[in-house]
Amino acid sequence: MKICIFGAGAIGGYVGLMLKRGGADVSLVARGPHLEAIREHGLKLIMSDEELVAKVAASDDPAELGQQDYVISTLKAHQAWESADKLAPLLGPDTTVVTMQNGVPWWYFYGFEGQYANLRLESVDPEGRQWNAIGPERVIGATVYPATEIIAPGVIKHVYGDKFGLGEPNRKVTPRVEMLAKALEDGGLKARIYPEIRNDIWLKLWGNLCFNPISALTHATLDVVATDSGTRRVAYKMMSEAERIGRRIGVHFRVDITRRINGAAKVGAHRTSMLQDLDKGRAIELDALLKSVQEMGRLVDVATPTIDTVLALTQQMGRVAGVYPTFPEPDLAEVAAKGVVD
Repeated sequence: MKICIFGAGAIGGYVGLMLKRGGADVSLVARGPHLEAIREHGLKLIMSDEELVAKVAASDDPAELGQQDYVISTLKAHQAWESADKLAPLLGPDTTVVTMQNGVPWWYFYGFEGQYANLRLESVDPEGRQWNAIGPERVIGATVYPATEIIAPGVIKHVYGDKFGLGEPNRKVTPRVEMLAKALEDGGLKARIYPEIRNDIWLKLWGNLCFNPISALTHATLDVVATDSGTRRVAYKMMSEAERIGRRIGVHFRVDITRRINGAAKVGAHRTSMLQDLDKGRAIELDALLKSVQEMGRLVDVATPTIDTVLALTQQMGRVAGVYPTFPEPDLAEVAAKGVVD
């Protein structure tokens, strides 16, 4: 099984090494000093109980790696959009593309029936770039729960977690998703196949859309955001707005808001990924986490005053800090005209 990790940073490198340990033929698309270190010394993974080092085929030119059985994209959402056309050399007639990004994926409405059938979300896929370059029929959706970080070029530290969610957008359990789950498990990871992966995407999104921007704005750790009366109230309101949107488009939430927030509090003094990116001057993810939910709110006629406020504040913070690379702005009037649920 040939698997290419497109964007082999912290999560991508971790997944790639674990898949290689399980016997997959793995290659990496990376760049800069990270790529140079991988080529010279191999890719190193530091875990609490062991260290892995492996020589892995790596390049910044996908054409050097050839067609794959699976391409796992672990870029941030805006990077995946920018790079959509670059996947072409990796894609054969039967290649599967696995999207391992936070937030609402570009293929979200693929396979829907009725007024939202195959709707393209401008907030995460302006001009349908990924839809056209990759094709939603290739996609397996994924949710990522481990935390990892690059501590030096070519060196990844595993912080916690080993669980992944997988699912077909068409809600079928297919041989290709079963083979991918087995490959992950052979490498020592835990992979659960969901009949409706969108429910798990929303469960993770539910926390990310509020905890990430609030922590970036306040510089507070997750336990503080989830327990301080003021920030907890803001998070609750954002999650309430998102829940109303999700239910309008068929999402099932397997826990309630209070339980979700309390679960985040138990994680402890964790610095969210957005806060870490802000501190390090890296691009923050807002469009896939918040603007996408705002766009869907317009589609289903659900007001999002708290989400709108937090999004505007975080966008401005990101612009001032030079860490908010935005997609082209969608025309919200045009978005609303696409359809409204009564």
